[in-house]
Amino acid sequence: MKLKSRLLIVPAILLMAALACNAPFAGNNTPPAAATLNELYTAAALTVQASSSQAAGTPPPLASATNPFPTYPIGTLAATRTPVPVILCDAAAFVKDVTITDGTVMGRGATFTKTWRIQNVGSCSWTSSYALVFVSGDQLNAPGNVALPGTVNPGQYIDLSVPMTAPNNDGHYQGFWKLRNASGVLFGIGNQAQGAFWVDINVAGPVYTAYDFAANYCDANWDNKNTDLPCPGTSGDSAGYVIKLNKPAMESGKTEDQAGLLTVPRDANNGVIRGKYPALKVKTGDHFQALVNCQYQSYSCNVIFRLDYQIDGGDIRTLGQWNEVYEGKYYPVDIDLSNLAGENVKFILTVTANGQSKQDNALWVAPRIIRQGTPPPTSTSTFTPSPTATFTPTFTPTDTPTTPQTP
Repeated sequence: MKLKSRLLIVPAILLMAALACNAPFAGNNTPPAAATLNELYTAAALTVQASSSQAAGTPPPLASATNPFPTYPIGTLAATRTPVPVILCDAAAFVKDVTITDGTVMGRGATFTKTWRIQNVGSCSWTSSYALVFVSGDQLNAPGNVALPGTVNPGQYIDLSVPMTAPNNDGHYQGFWKLRNASGVLFGIGNQAQGAFWVDINVAGPVYTAYDFAANYCDANWDNKNTDLPCPGTSGDSAGYVIKLNKPAMESGKTEDQAGLLTVPRDANNGVIRGKYPALKVKTGDHFQALVNCQYQSYSCNVIFRLDYQIDGGDIRTLGQWNEVYEGKYYPVDIDLSNLAGENVKFILTVTANGQSKQDNALWVAPRIIRQGTPPPTSTSTFTPSPTATFTPTFTPTDTPTTPQTP
């Protein structure tokens, strides 16, 4: 009996435990075991959320009791990778200027060889089918392209040379070059292999005075369009006059050491004075230079300077004109005469009163034609142009080289 009682007690205890587990739980319709499991899921999901937010920098979807395992976009938790650089087939790098560094001063017409050291930084070999090619700027009489002398493998460099000639005129010159592959495609330097490398030179040389208009002013025929004028003229002549001044007083009050011509037009509304010089053969590179202004203390001065010319008795044409009023400043004139090279040209200095004539005392200071090179043995004069940085422009030149003037 005792054994049977013990066997009945054990199932009874198990049945009571089962009934207790299935009994209602106050304030919660979720079985305790399930509630505990959901809390664990939520805590785990939040832990993943926090870790993902730190790694990716953006908040991931939130977990919930009904969605304990939130879905993340593809790649959100993936590690960031550094892009692999793309190596171009044809690409170059500039190493150095072997000859003629930037800013080298060359004589006019000087011949030279420009050499660049260039490295192959692409993945393809350069062959003799590749070429060095001029693309823009100043070609400097160089060939348009030069074939590479041999093969240049990736990582190797080559010295590329081009024969060139400096221009005959002073100035700054720059030419740009690239490489061309066997298919005719251009490439160069830089990240995208599109940049050009270049040659950069300054051309300068001696100059001398080929003709001095002030020194030879009485070789010109002077008139006021109505009457011929004597040379030298007489100060105060109402018909107009021209006088050479060895130390002219500039509009600024400065006394200039170089000679000038005081040209006063006829005392009339829009009065004129002009001097026509003997024919002079112009050469390439010749320049007309002068300073134009009103004489010191000519307070009412208002004139128009003009440089005219005539070839073989043809129409009188204008190279340039400049309006000047008295304001204490003066203006440098520099006109390239190369387009007249080879011609026998009669130059004409003209001054016109701009309206009513009153104190129109117009000064051409150091009017001359400058020629490149060294003077011939018979010439004793040389001329170094005054620095233009000291000149203050007072008006805008108007070049009208094709406008005929009344003879």
